Amino acid sequence: MKVNQAEFIISAVGPSQYPADALPEIALAGRSNVGKSSLINRLIQRKNLARTSSKPGKTQQLNYYKVNADLYLVDLPGYGYAQVSKSKREIWGKFIESYLLHREHLKLVLLIIDIRHAPSKDDQTMFAWLKHNDVPLVVVTTKADKITKGHWQKHVKIIRETLQMEKHDRMVLFSSELEVGKDELWQVIEQEIGWSAPDKEIKLEPEVKPALEIKPELEINS
Repeated sequence: MKVNQAEFIISAVGPSQYPADALPEIALAGRSNVGKSSLINRLIQRKNLARTSSKPGKTQQLNYYKVNADLYLVDLPGYGYAQVSKSKREIWGKFIESYLLHREHLKLVLLIIDIRHAPSKDDQTMFAWLKHNDVPLVVVTTKADKITKGHWQKHVKIIRETLQMEKHDRMVLFSSELEVGKDELWQVIEQEIGWSAPDKEIKLEPEVKPALEIKPELEINS
């Protein structure tokens, strides 16, 4: 996708504030400080539209970014930050759950994982919950520039196995600094919003065993 225009629209705290123009929405979920803002900025080729913060847990709303008057990138509150109170985490969990299950215009969730680390319990819970509820998703492994290219596959294998990803589950390796994965991720997004016919899956090997059948609850804790 060629991005000609991108703008911040609103920090929404409830359905009454969600945009009403029926554009497709692509949500970004992940732990605090996992690189969601940097990923947005790289996708839209802007340096500071999505503000990065050195203070984890700062995003407490759904931040809507409009791209080309064609779609929204929606930055969800980060999870897994210990200094956020339990009551606040419970509120965020219900807020995010309602959006992910009931937002008609949501087309895809980008589950952002830091490639340097094995997925946390929160990451595993979110992945399993999205799969169980048939929410379309792709795992995006960020910060690939922080490790040597020769170690990428090793870390990808750990992530796939920890999440118990199936062979057909999609993953895109991404680096905001190196611009790795940007075109592949846009390809996935364009497929999900109906702009292009399904092509080969955007995924990385190795093959892993099928995920166990589970019925998780979306309860994001630290």
